[in-house]
Amino acid sequence: MIKALDNTKLSLASPIYNVFQSAYQVEANLIGTLNFPPLSRSVEDIQKSLTHFYGFYVDEVLAGVIEVTVESNRLHINSLTVAPSYFKQGIASQLIRYALATFDFVQATVETAVVNAPAIALYQKHGFIEFKRFTPDHGIEKIAMELNHT
Repeated sequence: MIKALDNTKLSLASPIYNVFQSAYQVEANLIGTLNFPPLSRSVEDIQKSLTHFYGFYVDEVLAGVIEVTVESNRLHINSLTVAPSYFKQGIASQLIRYALATFDFVQATVETAVVNAPAIALYQKHGFIEFKRFTPDHGIEKIAMELNHT
């Protein structure tokens, strides 16, 4: 079951944080870095965020989270995480489909590390294509992908 999460509430921000920490640690290991910016995000940062959070629940347990922003008919996936114990169950795909169906947009975008082949393959499966590569200050090369909605 997918539902909107009120990230301003500590009772929801804490489970979001826990999913982020466990999932992003796996991604940091995949990338081969100790300095992975998403891991420095605190519960308080999540509570203060003005983005939209949606959670995928399995038996009352928050198993996955998608965080999005929508501005000027553009949907941006800020984060998509699944707790490692729920990997390979289609949760990320369901969250992507939900976001794409819920919001009215002309273009959707997402960024991930160039070496994160599983994430890139997932987004490609949903129609996203690469439009640029870049290296931010933290030094992890990223790929930006987009989906144009007609």
